Amino acid sequence: MTAHHKNIVQDILELPNAKAIAQEVNDALAEEHKRRLQFYNDIDDDVKAEFINGEVVIHSPAKKRHTNAVGRLYTLLLIYAEKFRLGFVGSEKVMIECTRNSYEPDVCYFDNKKSKHFDDDQSIYPPADLTVEVLSKSTASKDRGIKFEDYAASNIREYWIVDPKKEIIEQYRLDETGTYELILKASEGQIKCEVVEGFEIPIRAIFDADENLRVLGEILSK
Repeated sequence: MTAHHKNIVQDILELPNAKAIAQEVNDALAEEHKRRLQFYNDIDDDVKAEFINGEVVIHSPAKKRHTNAVGRLYTLLLIYAEKFRLGFVGSEKVMIECTRNSYEPDVCYFDNKKSKHFDDDQSIYPPADLTVEVLSKSTASKDRGIKFEDYAASNIREYWIVDPKKEIIEQYRLDETGTYELILKASEGQIKCEVVEGFEIPIRAIFDADENLRVLGEILSK
């Protein structure tokens, strides 16, 4: 529990009606859980949708630069992880389940310790070890807001935010307090993933097709 959350709890406990407030919160969360289960039953495989703070969020179609960035990073990470038997890599339609909310990150990675328990019919997954969100106009506030907080609270060890318009990547890692620390913000140079052993790529490989193919060739030749 973070210091902020401890302060909230302490503030409630100082109120004479703290027990009634706690009951109202429990009732609201129970009702929200029912809606979440219904969301799982109703979700369409062809639609990218997430369940955030009790609401179903349907995402609009992505722009080409968004799709390109997702595809390039996913391809490099997938081929690398499969070549060296490091874990499972998912993209967009892999839904991870956090405490309250359910998200479909643009790219995510689960190490072998987690992924060895997955089966071929699985559609809902635990929090990943790495998540990547590629910004768009409609998602940026959530990627930097609720998801940033929720991924950290769910112990997702590393979080990348990719801006395909400015061609910049931000790399965050959990610190000892359980919050994200900015490790890198750049448009050039290398990015090294801590949770995917040995995975280090030029940042330009996410935004440039020729560089992506060059790096892919290097991975395949290792």
